[in-house]
Amino acid sequence: MKERMHKILEAFHKYNSQNMAQLAFGLDPNVEYDVLVVAPTYSPLRLEFDKIFKVTTLKESSYLTGYLLESEEKKIAWIKVSSSASNLIDHVALCAELKFKKMVFVGAVGALKPEIELGDICTPSYSIAGGYTHTYLKDSIKDFVPFEKVEPKKDFINEVIAKANEQNITINLKSVFSTDSVALEYIHLDEIKSFGTDLIEMETAVFYLMADLIEVDSIALLVVSDNSASGIPLVGRSVAEELKYHRARKEYLPQLLLLISNM
Repeated sequence: MKERMHKILEAFHKYNSQNMAQLAFGLDPNVEYDVLVVAPTYSPLRLEFDKIFKVTTLKESSYLTGYLLESEEKKIAWIKVSSSASNLIDHVALCAELKFKKMVFVGAVGALKPEIELGDICTPSYSIAGGYTHTYLKDSIKDFVPFEKVEPKKDFINEVIAKANEQNITINLKSVFSTDSVALEYIHLDEIKSFGTDLIEMETAVFYLMADLIEVDSIALLVVSDNSASGIPLVGRSVAEELKYHRARKEYLPQLLLLISNM
């Protein structure tokens, strides 16, 4: 963990309780988890991860849920949070003092280029921070860098891609724009497309900034849920489109999580 993250946690604890991950998600600070999964809105039960893992709901509140996933000797902590960069930073910060070997982001992503298909599994080659939230991780909130480019550390990501390929699962490296609003991204779509990114979602820029501060091997796994360039909507997909989307979420994502937990 970097010194900046230590300072963030020290300031946070000055005004709040200890063991916040246990209070919010039921996660045990004494357990070493093989993976911490961060999933805006995604539940392991809804995605049928229980076909591969034993899934235990640890704690559930109005918009947060903590789960424990187990397979043989592997233990995976899963936090379901709300969408947005600010939600991700806040709740990963709560979990930063837990013991975990790897961190995985699981979520949906919209495509901005017509050749990208519904149900494709992607991971960011880089993310453009299209909001302000990431500035709170800096030394001063006056150090705002508009549309900052965030590049993840590639060694672990390349290893996951290679191992997934051995299991006939393709993970595509694609560039991402991290937006602050879903409803309002459409009125700014031409501006957003001018950055040349392939995909659009809300959290991966700050996910990789947090991974850098915590100093943990991390990868974001994104399933393409819609494509504004080819006219595939987020709401109102066809039956065939729904089947392809859910195969990626319910068949491939559990296999990938098991693969990563064994690395």
